Amino acid sequence: MSETTLSVAALNALPETDARVAFGRCCGAWAWGRLMAARRPFADRAAVIAAAESIWKDLPPEVWREAFHHHPRIGDLDSLRKRFAATADLASREQASVATAAAATLEALAEGNRAYEEKFGYIFIICATGRSADEMLAALRVRLANDAATEIRNAGGEQMKITRLRLERMLAA
Repeated sequence: MSETTLSVAALNALPETDARVAFGRCCGAWAWGRLMAARRPFADRAAVIAAAESIWKDLPPEVWREAFHHHPRIGDLDSLRKRFAATADLASREQASVATAAAATLEALAEGNRAYEEKFGYIFIICATGRSADEMLAALRVRLANDAATEIRNAGGEQMKITRLRLERMLAA
């Protein structure tokens, strides 16, 4: 499914199931998408974003982890094409800088991703838009030093940044 642009009025008018699908392309956490669909109607784009952030911050970390599961590892272009076909158009745009990264950077990202996942139990989540592969690698190395409580908050914040960008694209005028 390719990226779809909707007006707020069109989003409000979608049947419940279609609204959940639209929100699911922005964030893979089922509970978040269900709550967003139920919160309609929205007055405007700002109200959509405000609801998204409010709902997200009130969800427990296990729901956040569900959302993380719907992302490819940073730099894992093969899984991006295969496993994440439904949102590959979004993720490939977000990770565009990785496609031109040096082989050594990609190898270090893969190694760092393995270490991160082993330590925290979920993939490294970062809002890749506008960041180079080297910047993401530096952030990964810094965040590997975090304790679990700090890191889940960091990862949740990065997920919300990704979700916000996807919502803004979905609601583009």
